[in-house]
Amino acid sequence: MAMLWKFMRIAKYSKTALSPKVKVRGIPTHSRHSSSKSVPSDFAASAPCSNTVELLGKSYPQDDYSNVTEKILSKVGKNLHNRKHHPLWLIKEQVKEHFYKHYLGRRGTPLFSVYDGLSPVVTVQQNFDSLLIPQNHASRRKEDNYYLNRDHMLRAHTSAHQWDLIHSGLDAFLAVGDVYRRDTIDNTHYPVFHQMEGVRLFSCHELFSSIKDGEGLQLFEQGHRTAHKQECHTMEAVRLVEFNLKQVLTKLMTHIFGDGLQVRWVDCYFPFTHPSFEMEINFQGEWMEVLGCGVMEQQLVNSAGAQDKIGWAFGLGLERLAMILYDIPDIRLFWSEDERFLKQFIGPHIWQKIKFQPLSRYPPLINDISFWLPSETYSQNDFYDLVRTIGGDLVEKVVLLDEFAHPKTKKVSHCYRIIYRHPERTLTQDEVHHIHQAIEESAVRELGVEGRF
Repeated sequence: MAMLWKFMRIAKYSKTALSPKVKVRGIPTHSRHSSSKSVPSDFAASAPCSNTVELLGKSYPQDDYSNVTEKILSKVGKNLHNRKHHPLWLIKEQVKEHFYKHYLGRRGTPLFSVYDGLSPVVTVQQNFDSLLIPQNHASRRKEDNYYLNRDHMLRAHTSAHQWDLIHSGLDAFLAVGDVYRRDTIDNTHYPVFHQMEGVRLFSCHELFSSIKDGEGLQLFEQGHRTAHKQECHTMEAVRLVEFNLKQVLTKLMTHIFGDGLQVRWVDCYFPFTHPSFEMEINFQGEWMEVLGCGVMEQQLVNSAGAQDKIGWAFGLGLERLAMILYDIPDIRLFWSEDERFLKQFIGPHIWQKIKFQPLSRYPPLINDISFWLPSETYSQNDFYDLVRTIGGDLVEKVVLLDEFAHPKTKKVSHCYRIIYRHPERTLTQDEVHHIHQAIEESAVRELGVEGRF
């Protein structure tokens, strides 16, 4: 449960970076307990006909909402979190082992079950409606999500599985998987990353049994919503759930990063929890957000069939934890097939202390691009997606250098700096020139901008 979050084309210039068996045809342009089965990435997506995308064995008709790119589809089914000895797998296994060891049921079996093979293709209802996210909420925008069509999308968070798992009768679970969001381009952002969702529900007896004279305490009341509680919850119940949640997560972070870890909590807002918090840890003198959490909205819990229980939920990013724990400087490295990277994480046990040894730091090549925007329908994420599709992982960072409004015509111009750097070899000026030229031509053709090249 982490913070929520148009163009379509086949990038003929970037075919070498994509799986040759991943095909998308007829893509319209727009104005804008544990399961670990992996789908072989070579067969993750194909196009049997001109107006559908076949993904993970199912066909999805395209419509005016379809905006997923071939580059993104090539990532579906990779399941890095289930690849043994991968740094994301190591983090996942560490968290699993911690929960299995420290949270046991009445019979001595693990309280939390783990689901790490759930399909990344979900319905809009699962991703938004089941979480009580309003129809007009900004997190639903096409500019921020990858839609297969109006009804189906690549999940933007593992919270998309909360309702279904609660509805199946689960009271405590972890859900792990790849999630997809259109975003900026830099060393900490990538359109595909990995999350772990945690949910715990409590009955009245479970929550108050350890409290002296707790027999008279109740979970629910007919009250009113404040900054500290939902209208249906008693303050006693909320305080205990909040305390349990923060205690669980503080122990988890201390277990991963060691004693002496500094943790602080920041109040925030998520549509499907209240109250909500973000955890920040102090790493090398800098405070960094590592997860979001909160008391689950009772309406969500009730609709999933657990009306007599109250609960918490959290969401953490596996890449963020791995980058801090192993000192990995660039999020693109998680997708590397370079043995010099992967072999560093092979060890006798999951808790082995590892410090990433950087590969040779290859020099960057920098090119700028300027253009007049076509209209108010332009989205920066459209441009970022275009750059990702053509440049792939050769692009390290894209920065908006300048925004200029012409005093007479009122037209707006953007100037972006694109930094090219391959994590595993030196790029040549010639290959970068061809990629950059392809980005310029595609921006004019696909986004309707007026080039100032």
